[in-house]
Amino acid sequence: MVNTSSIPVVKIQGNIGKITPIGFARQQNCKRLLPNRSISIELGFCGSLSPSPLLLPSYLSRSSRGNDAGAEMAPPRTVICVGDVHGYISKLESLWANLQAALLADAFAAALVIFLGDYNDRGPHTRRILDFLLALPARHPAQRHVFLCGNHDLAFAAFVGALPPPPDGSPFAATWAEYIDNEAHEGWFRGPGHEEMHVQGRRWGGVIKERWNHKKGLPYKGSIYDAQPTFESYGVAHGSPDLTKAVPEEHKRFLHDLVWVHEEENVPIDTDEGQIVCNLIAVHAGLEKSMDLNEQLRVLRTRDTKVPKVQMLSGRQDVWNIPQDLVGKQTIVVSGHHAKLHMDGLRFVIDEGGGYQDKPIAAVVFPSKQVIRSTEETTSQN
Repeated sequence: MVNTSSIPVVKIQGNIGKITPIGFARQQNCKRLLPNRSISIELGFCGSLSPSPLLLPSYLSRSSRGNDAGAEMAPPRTVICVGDVHGYISKLESLWANLQAALLADAFAAALVIFLGDYNDRGPHTRRILDFLLALPARHPAQRHVFLCGNHDLAFAAFVGALPPPPDGSPFAATWAEYIDNEAHEGWFRGPGHEEMHVQGRRWGGVIKERWNHKKGLPYKGSIYDAQPTFESYGVAHGSPDLTKAVPEEHKRFLHDLVWVHEEENVPIDTDEGQIVCNLIAVHAGLEKSMDLNEQLRVLRTRDTKVPKVQMLSGRQDVWNIPQDLVGKQTIVVSGHHAKLHMDGLRFVIDEGGGYQDKPIAAVVFPSKQVIRSTEETTSQN
């Protein structure tokens, strides 16, 4: 038994929020806050005979506190996660205007905005979508913008030669073998350059034989990826190798530079018990429940393009839930991809549109968990 009479004690006063004991906070990978309460608390460093450093919210910086321990703390940075866009420029413009109208001016101006991927295909305006996204840093210089890679974006990049090469130097043709039995049915691209193309690029630029998508109840648009509208947005016919010349270099750089995962610390989120500050992992489809988490993060962080089909960008049921390695670790996992709006605990799936013409693009805002859409309708979950 530890003699608690000898445990160092830290006293904190002022309007800084309630903070859990450090041992528990470390165990949970999370700091719990109950904002707007003037408190005086004592924290013992239980479980250790030597004191650990006190963890405070990152936004409670020296500059925000000044010399007054009771000074009003700066609000947490707003985090906005935007679901799949799929080529609908009017929806994206409406969503952006609705976000700007719904949020406080300072919060919107300094927000971290994470786009969850799938900017192209299905809708008619892929070229204009990429122009819109590329212009955001100049239009909103105080914001941070993160552009995740979706499975559609990876395939588009592969077709136009913008996909990063495999880290191990292997050829893209090595990705074909696992899915070669689908080549005839899916009508993989066989035009100039296909010999050195990633399998997903060949599937994206091909012509699928079956014209009707029974799962969606809609006709396919050119390929299994519904890529025809993307070709046409650049003024070329579906499946034409001329797309490589038609796509501007800045669009190719955008596709090349897309990240496969974004990891953010100190993201606040409102709960029934108060506000907690957690880590956040944003990835297009989700994290696999049956694959080692460290291996998944290695693939994502290195953008390992030798993988024929990246489940974290394209999976379905196997990436729906938070993986066991993160259960109880207080880590938000947010994705798009699934054509659903789903918020359960710390798991968020934000893809209400799914590329359907009649459905809105949605975004979720932290810490409030407010959902804002390209229509005027908004909801929140607490």
